Amino acid sequence: MYSDTHFHFVKMCEGDESRGADFFKDAAAYNLFFMMDIGTKCDDLAARISFVEKSLSLLGDANLEPDVRRSLFFTAGIWPSAEEIRDREKCVRELESQIVTFQDNSRGFHKLAAIGECGLDHHWNKAGVDSRDEADFDKDTLEGERELFIMQMALARKLNLPVVVHSRDAFEDTISCMDEADFGHGIVHCYSYGKDEAKAFLDRGWHIALGGAVTYTKKRNMDAMADLIRFIPEDRLLLETDAPYLAPVPMRGKPNTPLYIRHTYEFIAGIRGVTVEDLCRTVDDNCGSLFKVAMAH
Repeated sequence: MYSDTHFHFVKMCEGDESRGADFFKDAAAYNLFFMMDIGTKCDDLAARISFVEKSLSLLGDANLEPDVRRSLFFTAGIWPSAEEIRDREKCVRELESQIVTFQDNSRGFHKLAAIGECGLDHHWNKAGVDSRDEADFDKDTLEGERELFIMQMALARKLNLPVVVHSRDAFEDTISCMDEADFGHGIVHCYSYGKDEAKAFLDRGWHIALGGAVTYTKKRNMDAMADLIRFIPEDRLLLETDAPYLAPVPMRGKPNTPLYIRHTYEFIAGIRGVTVEDLCRTVDDNCGSLFKVAMAH
């Protein structure tokens, strides 16, 4: 069974609940075992849950609903946009309030598995999907970005939850924040660094999640990528899609979905010299231990 530790459900469905229902039907048939819908705004959790509920109401098959609920998990966190960095104290208070409300009202229908995604992003591309502009990130804003990340790790410690870390072109600052927070419990998502950097994260207790981008590796870089993939210990490896982004080869260029994750499993299993079935069991077990959920193969 496949596990996907990172996707953005509302964006993937383009806000269309009927598409959400169709996905859930396909996911049940595809045997998706663990799926985690990722938060990026301090106040998006309730709206994301509402979208899931509306999608479930359109399933047309009451027998599928328990399976979907059993496999679907949520995070809540603040991605480091310039706006939320500026309002970081207010945003973290709102995030905690949303989580407390969720925990009081979920009645077991939904499960909050982690804080995030949160972290640091220093990839400057105004034309990109994240619209990052270096001009918006002066010294005070960069320091505020660190503070926002550290505050969310502190919240995770308070709530006894792991953290989903976004770190892009910001390795040294990310490590510095982790050390300052004295926190090492969660995922470095969509991992994009090398083997030495992986060792630094692993030494601090983090899991590493690989996504479809690993399948884009150019031939001249394949030895280094294979070395990294083999280096990650069995008990720290996770896989993800980051859907609707970063669809793996041979689906590259299409809107991504957890239904494409098997291509990433096949790529990584081949490099690690294991069967896809064995890799599925490894990742499922790691999801179970990290997110404290009962896993049954």
